[in-house]
Amino acid sequence: MRFEKSNTVSISNEVLSQEVRGETVLLDLSSEQYFGLDKVGTRIWHLLREGRSLGDALDILIAEYEVDRQQLEADLDELLSGLIDAGLVTLG
Repeated sequence: MRFEKSNTVSISNEVLSQEVRGETVLLDLSSEQYFGLDKVGTRIWHLLREGRSLGDALDILIAEYEVDRQQLEADLDELLSGLIDAGLVTLG
């Protein structure tokens, strides 16, 4: 995992989110761009909004989904990198 498991995520005040049919749409008010999260991305978004550490989120997701831990860590890294690059979240 590229990020520290103790990291938490802070969501920008410029981001609105809305769940639609199990998926989440994010709107960045500053850039007026939309971003979409699939069902798993939506679950991750909920865990991060709750203030969970990345390590806690990983443990919960491992228990909920049948997935290899290394694959999940890689997928989480990819999602976080995209959210950070878009300015939607910062790491704490």
